[in-house]
Amino acid sequence: MGARELGTSAVNTWCKGCGNFAILNAVRTVLEAIGEERGGMENIVLVSGIGCHAKIVDYLNVNSFYAIHGRVAPVAEGIKLANQNLTVIGFAGDGDSYGEGLEHLVFAAKRNVDITMIIHNNRVYGLTTGQYTPTSPLGFKGKSTPRGTKEPPLNPLELMLASGASFIARGYSNRMDLLKQTLREAIAHRGFALVDVLQVCVTFYNLYMDYNKRVYQPEGHDAGGHEAAFHKIREWDYNSQAPIALGTLYRCERPLFEGPARSEEMTLPVRAARISSLLKERI
Repeated sequence: MGARELGTSAVNTWCKGCGNFAILNAVRTVLEAIGEERGGMENIVLVSGIGCHAKIVDYLNVNSFYAIHGRVAPVAEGIKLANQNLTVIGFAGDGDSYGEGLEHLVFAAKRNVDITMIIHNNRVYGLTTGQYTPTSPLGFKGKSTPRGTKEPPLNPLELMLASGASFIARGYSNRMDLLKQTLREAIAHRGFALVDVLQVCVTFYNLYMDYNKRVYQPEGHDAGGHEAAFHKIREWDYNSQAPIALGTLYRCERPLFEGPARSEEMTLPVRAARISSLLKERI
């Protein structure tokens, strides 16, 4: 399947300059590259939530599923557990995943289900025109907080590291080559992978100039070291003016949740035999 065939006839409604375009183009490039490796594009499933980001599945000619707000992770987990041959990629916004869906994200990381979660983190609720989210900085002034927020932001990567995520990375919508590389590494990883993409909302929270001055790709960073990852992930807390590290920040091998879960699976004949045996014992 070529690049042209992955496109759809859906009219793109994102604002001009939206960081979602970069994610769409990066994902399309990666899918074109891995489609054959995964046994064909029919073995790839996309899941999205609610928000501007969610429209990405309308613009890619790939099997997809719209989940309700905050439920991308559990839907993606369910699809993967039902058919381990599938490559499952979830897309969620920062409000979608770090707000409503935070518990689901934590448990997906804890279980180490083999799915990839790509977070479109613009640090604002864009679709509803500018309310603060869990990663908005302290003092952020938006529609719901005209005098500024009174709470510091969440560092989602630190939370994912503590929850047991086996792959953690950060991308930026204005660093396309690195974003493509990072997304490909995340999808290739066996286990729960999360990529937090700093995806700029030009309409309600334009951070291009700020990010351009502060992002960097670490040299010599040991992504396999938990302690090194901990310090690199805590370098920027989503609130300070510290440098912002991009790329793969942590990677490790852990047993997949699918192994124990599938070992308890019973085929229909086995299930029928066990039920019959149980009924004979009890009746």
